Amino acid sequence: MAQCVQSVQEFIQDSFVPLVAALCSEEAERLTRKNNLGFSELVKPFCRLTSEVHMRDPNNQLHVIKNLKIAVNNIITHSPQPGGIRKLLNDVVSVSQPAEGLVANVITAGDYDLNISATTPWFESYRESFLQSMPASDHEFLNHYVACMLVVSSGEPEPVEQFLKLSQEQHRIQHSSEYAYPKWFIPNTLKYYVLLHDVSAGEEQRADSVYEEMKQRYGTQGCYLLKINSRGSNRGADEQIPDPWSQYLQKNNIQTQESYDDGPYTVISNKNADHLISDGLDNDIQVDGLSNNFKAHPLQLDHLSDTSTSFDATEYIKTTASLHESKKTSSGTPHGTCLTLTDHDRIRQFIQEFTFRGLLPHIEKTIRQLNDQLISRKGLSRSLFSATKKWFSGSKVPEKSINELKNTSGLLYPPEAPELQIRKMADLCFLVQHYELAYSCYHTAKKDFLNDQAMLYAAGALEMAAVSAFLQPGAPRPYPAHYMDTAIQTYRDICKNMMLAERCVLLSAEILKSQSKYSDAAALLIRLTSEDSDLRSALLLEQAAHCFINMKSPMVRKFAFHMILAGHRYSKAGQKKHALRCYCQAMQVYKGKGWSLAEDHINFTIGRQSFTLRQLDNAVSAFRHILINDSKQPAAQQGTFLREYLYVYKNVTQLSPDGPLPQLPLPYINNSATRVFFGHDRRPAEGEKQAATHISLDQEYDCESSHQWKELEEQVVAVVNKGIIPSNFQPTQYCLNSYSDNSKFPLAVVEEPVTVEVAFRNPLKVPLLLTDLSLLWKFQPKDFSAKHNGETKELACGNDMIGAEVIAEFLINSEETKMARLKLFPHQTGELHILGVVYNLGTIQGTMMLDGIDPSIGLQAGKFVYNGMSVRGRQDLEIQGPRLNNTKEEKTSIKYGPDRRLDPIVTEEMPLLEVFFINFPTGLLCGEIRKAYVEFVNVSKCPLTALKVVSKHPEFFTFGGNTAVLTPLSPSASENCSAYKTVVTDSTSVCTALMSSASSVNFGVGTGSQPEVIHVPLPDSVLLPGASVQLPMWLHGPDEEGVHEINFLFYYESIKKHSKMCHRVLRHTAVICTSRSLNVRATVCRSNALEDEGKGDNMLVFVDVENINTSEAGVKEFHIVQVSSNSKHWKLQKAVNLSEDKDYKLASRERGKLCFKAVRCKNSGENYTFADIVFGNEQIISSASPCADFFFRSLSSELKRTHTQSNMFQGAVKQSFDEAVRLIQKCSKVDLNIVVLWKAYVVEDNKQLILEGQHHILLHTLGKEAFSFPQKQESPEMVFLKFFRPESSSLPTRPTPDQLSNLIKTSLHYPESFNHSFHQKSLCLVPVTLLLSNCSEADVDVIIDLRHKTTSPEALEIHGSFTWLGQTQYKLQLKNQEVCSLQLKACFVRTGVYNLGTHRVFAKLADQVTLFETSQQNSMPALIIINNI
Repeated sequence: MAQCVQSVQEFIQDSFVPLVAALCSEEAERLTRKNNLGFSELVKPFCRLTSEVHMRDPNNQLHVIKNLKIAVNNIITHSPQPGGIRKLLNDVVSVSQPAEGLVANVITAGDYDLNISATTPWFESYRESFLQSMPASDHEFLNHYVACMLVVSSGEPEPVEQFLKLSQEQHRIQHSSEYAYPKWFIPNTLKYYVLLHDVSAGEEQRADSVYEEMKQRYGTQGCYLLKINSRGSNRGADEQIPDPWSQYLQKNNIQTQESYDDGPYTVISNKNADHLISDGLDNDIQVDGLSNNFKAHPLQLDHLSDTSTSFDATEYIKTTASLHESKKTSSGTPHGTCLTLTDHDRIRQFIQEFTFRGLLPHIEKTIRQLNDQLISRKGLSRSLFSATKKWFSGSKVPEKSINELKNTSGLLYPPEAPELQIRKMADLCFLVQHYELAYSCYHTAKKDFLNDQAMLYAAGALEMAAVSAFLQPGAPRPYPAHYMDTAIQTYRDICKNMMLAERCVLLSAEILKSQSKYSDAAALLIRLTSEDSDLRSALLLEQAAHCFINMKSPMVRKFAFHMILAGHRYSKAGQKKHALRCYCQAMQVYKGKGWSLAEDHINFTIGRQSFTLRQLDNAVSAFRHILINDSKQPAAQQGTFLREYLYVYKNVTQLSPDGPLPQLPLPYINNSATRVFFGHDRRPAEGEKQAATHISLDQEYDCESSHQWKELEEQVVAVVNKGIIPSNFQPTQYCLNSYSDNSKFPLAVVEEPVTVEVAFRNPLKVPLLLTDLSLLWKFQPKDFSAKHNGETKELACGNDMIGAEVIAEFLINSEETKMARLKLFPHQTGELHILGVVYNLGTIQGTMMLDGIDPSIGLQAGKFVYNGMSVRGRQDLEIQGPRLNNTKEEKTSIKYGPDRRLDPIVTEEMPLLEVFFINFPTGLLCGEIRKAYVEFVNVSKCPLTALKVVSKHPEFFTFGGNTAVLTPLSPSASENCSAYKTVVTDSTSVCTALMSSASSVNFGVGTGSQPEVIHVPLPDSVLLPGASVQLPMWLHGPDEEGVHEINFLFYYESIKKHSKMCHRVLRHTAVICTSRSLNVRATVCRSNALEDEGKGDNMLVFVDVENINTSEAGVKEFHIVQVSSNSKHWKLQKAVNLSEDKDYKLASRERGKLCFKAVRCKNSGENYTFADIVFGNEQIISSASPCADFFFRSLSSELKRTHTQSNMFQGAVKQSFDEAVRLIQKCSKVDLNIVVLWKAYVVEDNKQLILEGQHHILLHTLGKEAFSFPQKQESPEMVFLKFFRPESSSLPTRPTPDQLSNLIKTSLHYPESFNHSFHQKSLCLVPVTLLLSNCSEADVDVIIDLRHKTTSPEALEIHGSFTWLGQTQYKLQLKNQEVCSLQLKACFVRTGVYNLGTHRVFAKLADQVTLFETSQQNSMPALIIINNI
């Protein structure tokens, strides 16, 4: 049980006090009415004695009475009606509510921290009123009057006569059979005569004289002169006198019968006379506004079947108004206005005198008389008090159990029966706190009653015996709880008297609680709950719950369960506030423990009770909790919850229609999944036109791809800004999501939509219908133009600034996640803040189960039927930024950065580009050239300029060089639909090369420019608003087979410079699938033959072509139509091994070899020399677009790749190279690039198509094979880690033998065969010319040594030995690129085949001290045949 203000002893003592009747004359009543009080009300606050009282018991022992209280009541001759008692108790409970702002008691039990009201004042008020209102019974005398005050005014003509009349009236009431009520203790009731004197209006002398006469007549102990009204009613209004009456008068005393006669209830006389006529509860609930269209719940609040509880259920609604009115009148009317503090003391003194001199002596005398009567009747020589000790110390008679006793509760004793005299004496002793004697008498009476089987009397004696035993000072015996249990069972089961049983339970539970026997107290309280009184059951269940929580080991769940039961019974009793409080307290236990069904029920009940009490905010909160938890309820119940919530919400919004929009709990919004897209939706493809893919909300976010786009944009911005990225550069982000960088304010453009994708999730099993769904926003207009510089405009914010798209209907099926895309159209510049979404939340009619099929599954958007229930509300979009983790402070704390994706800045108008690709292929052969067209459209109102395109694969496409637009295609090319510029050739020029030259600058590949950034050749470099331009675009299939994603980023600017947005970009991703075509390899080596004219160098180029196509693309055969070279230093001169048919065809898996002679070309500065060797009738001009474009692009990308690799390996050591070494190395370098052009014949749909293409081979080094496709790098083998510091290795300063062998080129000129007659002359002398060519760009010292002899036996065996004649060593110096000849003689002694290449050549750079000498060996033997003739 909850804590009480009083101790249990004080509570019991105040529950049983001596009753004194008051009978007043009309004049006396008029005097007290001046203070708005009756006489009994006047003395009520002063009825507790402040000092101890002494009296003597029958053994003449002195007995001390402490804190005695008496009760003075008006005589009421009608027994109170049960209906009236119930009304009073209901009023008392409903008026007593927890104080506002009361600090609750926090109880910690295990994982629970519960806020529970420590006290329950409504229960104490109920208990006090219940005990006071109990009607007097014949089986006990505790509620019988002991004395009677006769009150007469001194202002009456004959006060003494009036006393006689009142005395006779009292005698008539007590002894006449006409009045059965009230009950009197003994026939000879003490009469106490009180003369009431009005000090302000009466004559004091007359009052004194009358009082003297009274003393003569009634004795000084039997009368009293009470002076009141010392203050006139018209004076001293400003003087503050305490009002001790208000706390008593607010409790409607049950004895004032007028409160029923004038009340709102009509007591009817029939078989249900105790019940009151009222309207049903259902009507009240309809009035309150809650619909009744739900299924019955196990704890349904509204259906009451038991007619006996109809009063408890309807009491609250009907009596609240009258109760509040009476409360207002009682609290608003001042009491005791004519009384001074002296008068207060006089009344207090009067009660004390009455008790000391009248009441207690009378009770003492009565106890003695009763004791004497009992002794005489029993024939005993001692008093009962001493005798009972002997009786109780002897053997005890075994008591019969309650079940063995007959139902003799109807047995009545006559008033003079000795058993009743014992009971009467026991009650008198109990009232004056003589508990030991009272216990003895009760115990004796109990035995007598049980022997007579008078069960009602026995139960009463048992009850009071138990209480007396508990209250005995010093506790000589334990509290006999079994007495109380027997009494309760008897009252309830045999006597059918629930009021007496309830009194027993209230007393016993309080006693058990004081002994910390909370479990027993709870069991006792729960035992008395029944269907006959909801209010009593509710109060007792609540107290049982408090018992469970106050135990040594608190039983939290039992507390919560019984609070729920109490709340349910409170609700049935009409005590809505108390019901709501109980459910709220129980909710603390069930909340968040996974008991979702219990939680749903509690929240649902709290919501309905709060709505009934018009606590709409609480109702909304409770229903909200039902909906936002992951409910395990069936769909029908969830639908009920949702409709109930919508109904409550509608009532809330109707109360404040102009208030802020409420926050709706459904559907869920995944804030972090919110995406924002800036710009128009992508236009779909039209026929052959394919729109640029750009970016859309349908695309998934790819981190790697996003990073690539950012790099491309940085690249083009750096080119535009002369190699520097501006500090305020902000990468363009068209789509913002949880992965993008949202730390900066995004930029939107005027008149271009801002699309917000909101992720809705419906957690319920019923569909939700959102109507009129749109974004909620805030806009601050600002002018960002240069002269205003971001000034804020003072303009009215309306639809003329921001247009919002409204989705009329948006259906979310059960447990579905669905995206809504909402658009805003900004019409002015400024700062836009997207706050959330606003919509009407409703449900769809007819979603019940039909034939086992739920129609809510798979509902499609369209026109839906409302069930008439929808509310308008909002949900805010609040996105948490990324957690910061940079500084130490951020790492040690939890801080989040900003996420500004919903706060775009709307900038001035910008141009808007759309790009369409016409005839753009999806599949190509490796190296294939295809011509397509690109259409650029400016769909904005601003002209655009500086159009550029950037790609990681510039070798894939070209718009043609600077000359391409001006040069028309040749007729033959247009006839054959060729992508190349062609010229018809003469058949005589088959073997020789056709020359042309071009500069890389003409093709956008300058020395300092970025090859990836390509300028788009717009006419006049401007695209006007609404204009469109079609440009040709040549595509070159990548050299590797497979699927290629090639990203294009189109960059453009506005003609007018803007402060916020400098440029815009458009993205396009082309997906090309390439299949294998040709595999081309090439090597270059120096030709040993030196031209006679001695001009420079020549080389041999070997080209190996293989058809590796697998015929998947329908390719029949490849034709090699032309081989071209381009270089600054070399050119192809002629084909060496050309066959006669001059047509090179390669079927599948065939391979062909080509050999060409290359010579040095005249130095043409930065221009490249192009040489075309044609194998057909048409020359493709390789120095024109698109052939040269793709060559230059592949050249630049290859240079970039090799440059990156050389940087990786050489890095810092590069400067340590010796100049000499570099010069020597340069000799082996050759920059010759080969372009192989081909045609492929393809059969497709029974038509023959001709495809064209080209492969590039870049030859860098003599003797090293080069490929047309990148070679895969083999991964190095795993090696063990070596933990030592490597020596600082620098590149070797000595050049390699291969490099030195290329420094000097030697060539022997001699006859292949020489005829000599050895018979004539034994020595054969052959003249030999040795040609020396300096291949380097520096002067070279050369030493020729002819003394070298072949020592290997194999060489001697194959080639015979010979001797050089003449000078055996020569020293020469060769200038840059100089050719020198030496005349030598070789001597042979016999015929045979001889190798003349036995000479050794040493070389060093002329200006170097160190000799880098090595043999310049010829790679091929120089064989001569000596014949004898």
